[in-house]
Amino acid sequence: MTQSPKGSRWAMLLVTTVLLAACGGAPAAEPTAAPAAEPTQAPTAVSVIDQPTAVPEPTAVPSGAGVELPNGKVLPDDAAPVDQQVIYTYHDSTVTFTTVDFLVSVYEEGGAVTNIHSEPLIRLDNNFLPQPAAALSWSSNADATEWTFNLDPNLNWSDGTPVTAADYVNTFQYAADKTHAWDFAWFFSAPGEIKNWNKVNAGEVPNDQLGVVAKDAKTLVFTTETPAPFFPAKALYSTPLQKAAFDKYGPLYNSDPKTSVSCGPFMMEEWVKGERLVWVANPTYTGTNKPFVQKIVVIAAKPETFFAGYRAGEVDYLEGAFISATDSEIIAADPDLASQVRTNANDFRTDYLFFDNANPPFDNVKVRQAFSHVIDRDSLIASIIGKTQAIPAYSFLMPGFHAENSKALSGIQNYDIEKAKALMAEAGYPEGKGFPKIELWLRSENQPRQDAAQAIAASLKQNLGVDIEVSNKEQKVFMEAINAKPKKGMQFGMVSYGIDFFDASNMLGVWSTGGRHNWNNADFDKMVADASASNDTAGRLKMFQDAEKLLVEDVGGIFLFHRVNSGLNKPYLGGDQLAANAAGFTGIQWPGLSAYSTVPGSIYIKNNVSDYRTK
Repeated sequence: MTQSPKGSRWAMLLVTTVLLAACGGAPAAEPTAAPAAEPTQAPTAVSVIDQPTAVPEPTAVPSGAGVELPNGKVLPDDAAPVDQQVIYTYHDSTVTFTTVDFLVSVYEEGGAVTNIHSEPLIRLDNNFLPQPAAALSWSSNADATEWTFNLDPNLNWSDGTPVTAADYVNTFQYAADKTHAWDFAWFFSAPGEIKNWNKVNAGEVPNDQLGVVAKDAKTLVFTTETPAPFFPAKALYSTPLQKAAFDKYGPLYNSDPKTSVSCGPFMMEEWVKGERLVWVANPTYTGTNKPFVQKIVVIAAKPETFFAGYRAGEVDYLEGAFISATDSEIIAADPDLASQVRTNANDFRTDYLFFDNANPPFDNVKVRQAFSHVIDRDSLIASIIGKTQAIPAYSFLMPGFHAENSKALSGIQNYDIEKAKALMAEAGYPEGKGFPKIELWLRSENQPRQDAAQAIAASLKQNLGVDIEVSNKEQKVFMEAINAKPKKGMQFGMVSYGIDFFDASNMLGVWSTGGRHNWNNADFDKMVADASASNDTAGRLKMFQDAEKLLVEDVGGIFLFHRVNSGLNKPYLGGDQLAANAAGFTGIQWPGLSAYSTVPGSIYIKNNVSDYRTK
């Protein structure tokens, strides 16, 4: 997806994204501390990939067990002393980094630990379920077009002033303002567009006409243009700017520790551009995410040095996005490093093949079905992509994601050469006779994915007699072709897609008529639209699953693999958030070390740290 901060930023943040399997089920009138969780097909406590056997940790002293921190939290029994409750991590020094506030700029956050100083309305646990943050409860009207968030009455800014609904109103008005040109403004458009968002963004109506209002100092109300039962999922991205500091210093006041003001678990102590960013625990924080860790040091460095720095003990964890194939070989050969591998679903990204469905030969469903049966996903992953980097995909929604039904759909596009040959013959192309030569377009892909595409082309040639030429296009060329209406020039493509928010309406909406692809199905469109607007938790789940089944059966796309982010965590990192979640992932889950997640309130340094850390 090109409009969202995928790749560098979201991989670095583990956003890695998000949210709310439960968001659609909030009661219409009664406020609730968190919407009821929707059922998921993800198997509890079953790993999605093989997990390494942990190497026993050496006994270490001294301990911070039982020590009460300034915020009132008590260190766990196996915690290191207070002065060692410090996390070290990297950010990419080669990318633009001007702000730590998401609602100022997404693409200039620099991939660092950001948005940890400001409290969003809600946050996510490691199963991506909503938890109270600045809002202790929220509710909607009957048709989910008005959402009310009740702010924590005790939440204050670090200068002692209360956090108010006016801070959020001002922040959203700034993000929508035409003169701001926020680089993520599309996010609060459809689906569930905030009322007048697009008109404010276009300069057609004044900012104060935006559908975000302060009912009183501690009550914030959003109005949407259409029913949006998933709106709390989108409202994750709501870290506010303090109105007083904004008015006095401008939107970049948090870029200077002297003017920075925090209402989150951490506050800025130091920022030396191009060198380091230092956060310290906010002693005035009264919210629901109080940390054990007392300091976070974000070190600027070039990505090619990250792995060596991790091995040398400079940082405490490393995202999988910065681990090369060569690095993976080193990890696999080192039992100690291998025991430090931890996984997360990142942005639930799926790689898939797609077609020009409106024109021959791919307007014939039997051709698409035949293609789907000649791809040995297990072999692709084992020999090319890497077993720690992906799991097979037979459907679009990844295990652990809202409404996924992976197991039930796994037999539809399965590897079956004989079935593929029979389908091609039925389609009028026995052994490939009469089938045109096709070009398979890639979107500026890395070498492993180029190799995977070549392997797919080889299988199509060997088994179906089809000639496929793989062409790795520049990003701009590829995106112009995929977004063209009508489609031009690209008959067959390979691409990936990851989430913007944790609801099936976001992912499945990609396949709706008029969207990214020209696979058009009226029944699918209706099911996705009805489910997206429904307040019936169980009913919308079933509609989403039925819609995805239709997509898979009609082969709107051929789903290849779901990406797994296999990073590294030092053995001295502890906390409930590092336990395997319901989908079997064992790392720091998206949205990572930020106020958007419960990670800051969970993670701590264990008392074996001195056996590893060089500082």
